[in-house]
Amino acid sequence: MPIHLEDNPALSPNLLSMPDVRRLIEQPEKFQISVTKPGGVTLVDCGVKAKGGWEAGILFANICLGGLAHVGLTWSDFAGLRLPAVEVITDHPLRACMASQYAGWAVKTDSFFAMGSGPGRAVAANEELFLKMGYKDSSKTAVLCLESGKLPDEETALYLAERCGCPPESMYILTAPTASPAGSVQIAARSVETGLHKLMELGYDLEKIESGWGTAPVPPVAKDDMAAIGRTNDAILYGSTVHYTLKDDDGYLEELLHKIPSSDSRDYGAPFQDIFERYGNFYDIDPLLFSPAKVMLTNRKSGRTFSAGEIREDLLRRSFQI
Repeated sequence: MPIHLEDNPALSPNLLSMPDVRRLIEQPEKFQISVTKPGGVTLVDCGVKAKGGWEAGILFANICLGGLAHVGLTWSDFAGLRLPAVEVITDHPLRACMASQYAGWAVKTDSFFAMGSGPGRAVAANEELFLKMGYKDSSKTAVLCLESGKLPDEETALYLAERCGCPPESMYILTAPTASPAGSVQIAARSVETGLHKLMELGYDLEKIESGWGTAPVPPVAKDDMAAIGRTNDAILYGSTVHYTLKDDDGYLEELLHKIPSSDSRDYGAPFQDIFERYGNFYDIDPLLFSPAKVMLTNRKSGRTFSAGEIREDLLRRSFQI
């Protein structure tokens, strides 16, 4: 289904994320991060060599969403299991989640590899998704978020600035490993985005979705990135609840609803690390697994709300070793 998104400087995810970027770089001690300038690019370490923390994770997630969402930490019950949780609310789901937060840029140089997310993707606009949306952010400033246990070197930093078409001094790169407090928060904050991506894979018209509200457990920080990848995926697959407000026909929504949660996948029902070890290759895993645990759709056309999926306390306990 074609998606149309117009460039609008007032809704630029790169410009709207900059106040939070400045908060980080102006108060490194408070947020337990470090700032360096390889080749003139501003590199913010939120957990690789720096300690990072929960507050850095909130800002990382807000920046990743292009300043077009609200991210907050709380405590919540997940089918009887009380855990720290991250909540995401956005009235600009396409721009915040698909054009910014989605990890769609495979950043690769001779010395570095990471998946890139955040608003800088919309400036580079080098993914098929942006061709589908017909969207490119005209901002002269670019902010990119990397999930990596290694900091990009000067060559990589300058390469990213070049790909974004901006001078080094206008390029900002945030990095956090999966196995870190900031990494745990910013990945668990992808519940709304994960559901949107699943809907896109199902051929749904994402332009009909007006807002998204999601919550997911923040997994305990794992001992290494592989274990952390398992836990953060499980937080979404078995612990997240997403609520979308939209306008559509009730009959179609009832038919679509049960295809959205992770439970509709053939690989559903085991901790993600076990699934990964079974296949030995990430790309052999059923792509339809990557979905929220529970989905709610409120249809403003009829006033009805539809719900499908469930929270799996047993799998969260196994994954988080609680």
